[in-house]
Amino acid sequence: MREKIKSSLFAKVFFITAAMLLCISLLVYALLAWLMPRTYSGRLNAVLDEQTQVFLSELEETAFLDSGGLFDQFLKNTDIYSVELFDEDGRQVPIPAGHQEAVLEETAVAVYESYDSDPVLSNSYYFSFSDSHGIYMLMVYGKAEQVAEIRQAFRHILPLLLFVILAVSFGASWLYSRLITKPVLEISRISEEMSGLHLDWQIDTRRTDELGTLGRSLNSLSRNLSAALSGLKDANKKLEEDIEREKKLEQARTDFFSAVSHELKTPVTVIKGQLEGMLLGIGAYKDHKKYLARSLETANTLESMVQEILTISRLDTIGEDFKRDQFDCVQVIRNYLNETEDLIAGKDLQVSMELPPFVWINGNKMLMEKVFSNLIGNAVKYSPPGAAIRICGHMECERFYFSVENSGTRIPDESIPKLFDAFYRVEQSRNRKTGGSGLGLYVTQRILRRHGSECGVCNTDSGVRFSFTMVTA
Repeated sequence: MREKIKSSLFAKVFFITAAMLLCISLLVYALLAWLMPRTYSGRLNAVLDEQTQVFLSELEETAFLDSGGLFDQFLKNTDIYSVELFDEDGRQVPIPAGHQEAVLEETAVAVYESYDSDPVLSNSYYFSFSDSHGIYMLMVYGKAEQVAEIRQAFRHILPLLLFVILAVSFGASWLYSRLITKPVLEISRISEEMSGLHLDWQIDTRRTDELGTLGRSLNSLSRNLSAALSGLKDANKKLEEDIEREKKLEQARTDFFSAVSHELKTPVTVIKGQLEGMLLGIGAYKDHKKYLARSLETANTLESMVQEILTISRLDTIGEDFKRDQFDCVQVIRNYLNETEDLIAGKDLQVSMELPPFVWINGNKMLMEKVFSNLIGNAVKYSPPGAAIRICGHMECERFYFSVENSGTRIPDESIPKLFDAFYRVEQSRNRKTGGSGLGLYVTQRILRRHGSECGVCNTDSGVRFSFTMVTA
């Protein structure tokens, strides 16, 4: 129970407040029970003194033997219990008149009996009779039944008053404790929720005191923390995505260089075997002219592969902020067609262009030249003799749409998803006999993705079409 009270703010405030109210109430009761009889006794004493002073002024003008009537009249006063008269030697002197003596004896008995029940008031006064020069002392005893009644009343109301004090103290303590501790307990509850990062709450801010200010501050803190946590979650999510993407890139690099080592080994082995065969003069290798031409062809393939690998390496090192230029891509396409004019004529290919006079795009010119040369070069290289090649481009909503389609060939549907993988070759139409490195489309896709685009491929009714879109300058 004590531990529960120690751990509860409401219980502490309740019991402390109740104890304070009980102490204050009992103190007020004790002060009233002590002061009211004394106050009333003082008032009675003042009245008795006033009446006695009048009586003494009459005695001083009267002879001793003639004062019996005055004593008789004074004792008839309802506020007087009794009187006693002493001479200057301290001996009690009988009061004149026998009737008065009887009255005095009866009242004296009443006085002595009242000592055990009701309180009395007593005052002593010194005076002289008119026929005597001796000093007499008069003891006057006054009635004090009202004081006893007041004390008795306080004793009688004590049980009921204690009940009322307890009820009011506990009731007021409960109300006061609830009023004071409710916002504090609410703030304590909310602080526990905050420690668990639960911030979907609001404190009542209608109060205008310090607790209201604290509530508004906590609401503001909750909003700020919620925004900060949301930002941290987004940043953490982005970081996790970046880490996952970096892992994939690292794995892709590992796979790529593993494939590179394998792909480079093949042409090197071929060239080495042909050179050794020619040097040793083994069989058909004695025809140096024939196998030197083949070695040169293999070396050209190796050179092309190395160039593609260097391009990929540059893409990995230049980062996202690579240099961008504004250039006319239509002119780039025309220049490449001029360079491959002999190959086009040798295969009797029908090349048609549907391009605007010029199109300015924003990108890295050297890399984009690689994109156009790879896509158009593949169409030229893998089209059968006499095939048609259609190069199209048009503007729409500040974007340049480009496509190149060659007829007379198709790509198996199962090979299309793998077409942009490094060193992937479609059998028969995309084998090593064509001289391809297997990296052209992989490099093209990576360059376009760096420019915020992506290359697509699909089979058409007449052949294969490659396409992409670019933002214009």
